[in-house]
Amino acid sequence: MPFFLALVIDGALAGAIYALIALAFVLVYKASAMINFALGEWIVVGALLAGTGMHLLHLGAVGALIFAGIGMIALAAGFCRFVVRRLVARPAISAIMVTLGLGMVMHSIAPLLFVSTPGLIPQTLRSEPLVVAGLDIPLNKLAAACVAVICTAAIGAFYSYSRTGVALRAIADDPQAAMSAGIDVDHYLLIVWGLTGVVAMVAGVLWVFVAGSGFGVALVGLKVFPIVIIGGLDSVAGTIVAAIAIGVLESLGTGYLDEPFGSGFGNIAPYLALLGMLMLRPHGLFGRPRIERV
Repeated sequence: MPFFLALVIDGALAGAIYALIALAFVLVYKASAMINFALGEWIVVGALLAGTGMHLLHLGAVGALIFAGIGMIALAAGFCRFVVRRLVARPAISAIMVTLGLGMVMHSIAPLLFVSTPGLIPQTLRSEPLVVAGLDIPLNKLAAACVAVICTAAIGAFYSYSRTGVALRAIADDPQAAMSAGIDVDHYLLIVWGLTGVVAMVAGVLWVFVAGSGFGVALVGLKVFPIVIIGGLDSVAGTIVAAIAIGVLESLGTGYLDEPFGSGFGNIAPYLALLGMLMLRPHGLFGRPRIERV
């Protein structure tokens, strides 16, 4: 029983970070009906910018985060201006191919722009675990999960209660009606992509704290994609629920099934869950089914 609880807690903590990353997918999809398959590379670049600000520019932790945030906003603004606007009303496959291609370009260029050493990226916190009822909880995972929960809650409150959030929800529901009501769709689209860039940076830094550094962090984006589909591409609440569930499922799969079936079973657990969800409920747990007349 203690082993089971330890796996559940570990999975839930990882799920909190998954939820923050998945939220970046949902924000973009709700605003522009596009899936950013380059998000994994954004996460890497955000973490590397934070590491550069901290270790090379000696800006301190807060200064490094601000520096990285500004850099990611600039990246997102350029992406929105020169890529997203050209893909509006284009077939979905166009956006998929373009974002995948740009992600590959970023993955190739990033090692040339940043020194690929562990010291460049903030490293995992080294501290004694927190012991609760005989269970060891790593403080770095707990701290990262708490920050992820706070960020996710803040974004949810921003969307629900701020004037900008109301405009963004109106655009997500019906862009043409929002434009007719006087909402500057291009302006708010830029805000969404800028916010996504900041979220990617924060998620990248948190993931480095938990799992270590390296350009393999980009794979987290693909790892989180099943969560977005399971929760519903247009549902923030569904994404959060799915992220926690997949985090726990992955942890349990690693803990109980790696030994009899071979290592790595936990990594394929989200995709097995995705296959089941696509067969039972294609639009996700909380997603809205879309009916198109042909």
